[in-house]
Amino acid sequence: MEQVFWALATIVIGVFGCVLYFYLTNLLLDLALPGRGPNAGRNINRASAIRPWLFMGPAIVLLSVYLVYPVINSVWLSLRDATGDNFVGLDNYVWLVGDRKFLESMRNNMMWLVVVPAASTGFGLLAAALTDRIRWGNFAKSLIFMPMAISFVGASVIWKFIYDYRGEGLTEIGLLNAIVVAISGVAQGWITIEPLNSFLLMVVLIWIQTGFAMVILSAALRGIPEETVEAAVIDGASPLQIFFRIKVPQIWGTIAVVWTTITILVLKVFDIVLAMTNGQWGTQVLANLMFDWMFRGADSGRASTVALVIMVLVTPIMIWNIRNAKREMQ
Repeated sequence: MEQVFWALATIVIGVFGCVLYFYLTNLLLDLALPGRGPNAGRNINRASAIRPWLFMGPAIVLLSVYLVYPVINSVWLSLRDATGDNFVGLDNYVWLVGDRKFLESMRNNMMWLVVVPAASTGFGLLAAALTDRIRWGNFAKSLIFMPMAISFVGASVIWKFIYDYRGEGLTEIGLLNAIVVAISGVAQGWITIEPLNSFLLMVVLIWIQTGFAMVILSAALRGIPEETVEAAVIDGASPLQIFFRIKVPQIWGTIAVVWTTITILVLKVFDIVLAMTNGQWGTQVLANLMFDWMFRGADSGRASTVALVIMVLVTPIMIWNIRNAKREMQ
């Protein structure tokens, strides 16, 4: 109950604190630059220029504290030893290039980048197209979107039971092994089999993100003008031709945004790997490697170096995604 109390107190204080901040700062601004009197015009213009910064001020401060400072500090730590006390120059970067686990993590992250965004976007597009054509489509969408409400760790626990392996002579409780045994197959420790285990971990994220892709793409499909579809039907186009040659080209920008959004998420994937394999059996990824060096290896220098690699990989995609989203809104 104590945790619930502090959580509610934080929410209440945060909400009312924001309201009080915006009210008081606007009140002080209006008192400092009144919109009446001989200088009313100049005061109004100045107040209009200052007011947006009052609203953005807290966000800028928080971004500086929790984003800008950590980046600068990570760069600094990457040039120092495990304790952060001694300057070592580029030694951590030299270590990174030759480290076997780092190369494994890069390879796995590239596999995740190829498979997960493509599969999630593809299944999401398919679900969006099919659910819009059936009477119980909204119910189907709810079921497909439901995994989005589950945390990554929760989803990992669910799928870990699906892949569970008890061993020879024991009753299998894992759904996958139960099916294999039912068709006269041999039960396997699926998440220990390389490189199949990496793809089995990807299934978890695909299962979660398909609902996200479906919702966004469904809205895009509904925004397509009916006139273009009707014209294609009159010209004798088949349903597949209408979908791939009429609808998909018109929502290609939205597909790209969904794809890149999932790509950014994939580059930071951590929870699923930690909960299901802890990076064992050839499933290590960059975020998990960073966690291992920071909290298990007690080496802030190497952990910061890996963190910077993740940032360098994510930043160009994020910038492109933001620009593309702005272009779509315009």
